[in-house]
Amino acid sequence: MAGPSLRPHVHWAQRHRELYLRVELSDVQNPDVAITDNVLHFRAQGHGAKGDNIYEFQIEFLEPVEPKPVCRVTQRQLNITVQKKESNWWERLTKQEKRPLFLAPDFDRWLDESDAEMELKEKEEEKINKMKIESRVPKDPFRHLKKGYLIMYNLVQFLGFSWIFVNMTVRLFILGKSFYDTFHTIGDMMYFCQTLALMEIMNSLIGLVRAPLIPAVVQVFGRNFVLFVVLGSLEEMQSKPVVFFIFYFWSIIELFRYPYYMLSCIGIEWKPLTWLRYTAWIPLYPLGGLAEAVCIVQSIPIFSETGKFSLGLPNPLNVTIQFSFLLQIYLIALFLGSFVNFRHLYKQRKQHLGPKKRKMK
Repeated sequence: MAGPSLRPHVHWAQRHRELYLRVELSDVQNPDVAITDNVLHFRAQGHGAKGDNIYEFQIEFLEPVEPKPVCRVTQRQLNITVQKKESNWWERLTKQEKRPLFLAPDFDRWLDESDAEMELKEKEEEKINKMKIESRVPKDPFRHLKKGYLIMYNLVQFLGFSWIFVNMTVRLFILGKSFYDTFHTIGDMMYFCQTLALMEIMNSLIGLVRAPLIPAVVQVFGRNFVLFVVLGSLEEMQSKPVVFFIFYFWSIIELFRYPYYMLSCIGIEWKPLTWLRYTAWIPLYPLGGLAEAVCIVQSIPIFSETGKFSLGLPNPLNVTIQFSFLLQIYLIALFLGSFVNFRHLYKQRKQHLGPKKRKMK
């Protein structure tokens, strides 16, 4: 013969529209919670006052409620939220006047009727104020056009750098081509992508995106200086293996950056992509900067020998400023610029991937 059923301790509180039940059971398994004919039926396996057992109870509510309760199980308890059919204040929870022994007020969430009305009023005022603020903000008639432009820009850049990455990977690792012809096969597409990247400075300058201007200027002008001035003007540099590493690191970085921005334009966040966007730069940016520095160092003797881009000052000074000397100064600027970018990216990583602060109740 089965013994009497065990009842857990249940605490309750209410608002005008909702009822809150907190069932004191830990390690709850297979909870069965349903509302039939305005009666809540509960049955679950868990650890309560009588140890690890099956606990159950029934509550017939004072007034009609919605038949679909919402349950949330935690390690220490089970929370049930029930919607009232009409928004009003109940004098008690159950239809029977005498309160069941297992039921008690939840003083952590308890409010009397006047406090609940004040809370409801505050929420309504907050909602009204938010609507007023939103109505005061002028709507941008060109926002859809701007969003469409940003989506297309990021899509084109993503496709361009994807073509570069796939082409270089296939040529080297599948077809067995050498490092030495990278510039002649990839250079035109890299010219296109890096020229188009000048729009990132313009986008930041006119406020189309919220990205800070300085990091964008440092990255775009730094890359374009290496691409157009150093590699583009010296045929001797175009056949060096370092070109492969520069182009490869640049393209891998953009495979994560541009899709992330493109999805952000339409309000989509894919967590793996977000993690890659704010983590992949940690190895790739230093490696890319090192490859650029090697390229500059290798070009200095060539510029010194050819005298290309050297500036001769008129008499009586009769002094020639060697472009190779300016490249040595640029090397210092390269490391300083890298520091600016690393600092900016580290702040962004903390903002997007750092621990979230819990809101205090």
